[in-house]
Amino acid sequence: MEEYRFQRVLLKLSGEALLGDTSYGIDPNVLESLAKQIGRLEDSGIEIAIVVGGGNIFRGLAASAAGMDRAQADYMGMLATVMNALALQDTLERHGIFTRVMSAIEMQAVAEPYIRRRAIRHMEKGRVVIFAAGTGNPYFTTDTTAALRALEVSASCLMKATKVDGVYDADPVTNPDAVKFDELTYLDVLNRGLKVMDNTAISLCMDNDLPIIVFNVDTEGNIERALKGERVGTIVRGDGR
Repeated sequence: MEEYRFQRVLLKLSGEALLGDTSYGIDPNVLESLAKQIGRLEDSGIEIAIVVGGGNIFRGLAASAAGMDRAQADYMGMLATVMNALALQDTLERHGIFTRVMSAIEMQAVAEPYIRRRAIRHMEKGRVVIFAAGTGNPYFTTDTTAALRALEVSASCLMKATKVDGVYDADPVTNPDAVKFDELTYLDVLNRGLKVMDNTAISLCMDNDLPIIVFNVDTEGNIERALKGERVGTIVRGDGR
C-alpha cells in the first residue's frame, strides 16, 4: 500500500477507450485488461471509482449537430453510459471484484441510484463503484461528471484514460511533429485550449486542487505505474506542486 501515491482514485473511461480494435461498441479485450489492472489495485487496498462515457455507442453532441434536440440527445448518451457500466461490471465481477453500478438516472432494475454517502461506503468496503448516466442532466459531459464525482467522494486523484500517451500540443495521430507535455498547470490547459477535459471539468479540478493524470489505457500496467508516481502520460495540477 505504501508504494502508491493515492489511496482513493477516480478513473475516467471514455466510451472511445472501450472501443479497442473495434469500430463500434465494446472490445472484450479492453475490458479484460482493465479488470486485471483494477483487480491488482484493489488487492493493494486502493479504493476505486469509475466514470464511463458512452461515445462508443451514442454521442449526444453529434446527434444534436445533426438536428436532434440537444437535451434529448444527451439523455440518450446517458443511457449509453449505463450500457458500458453494466458491461464493465460484468467483467469485473467475473474476475472476483465486488462492484456496484450507481446511476444518476434512476433505473433500479439494473443499478443503484446515486447517493454520495452510499458510494463512499461502498468504496470503504472495498467495492469498485461505477458511476453511470453522467450527472443526470443534459449539457454536462462525462468529463465534468468525473471531476464532480471525484470531489464528492474525496478522491485524491482523477485519472483520465485515453488512447494516446498523454497531452500534446496538437493531435499526434494526424501531426507527427506534435509535442507531448509531461506536466501542465490547470491554467496552461485553459489558456492554450488543450483537449484534456472540457473547461468546466478543468475549472472544478483547479478550484479544488485535484490533480489529473492523462494516460494511455491501452498500455498494460499504466494505471499502476501512474499511481506509483512513475512518469506516465501527463499530469495536470496547480503551480508549485
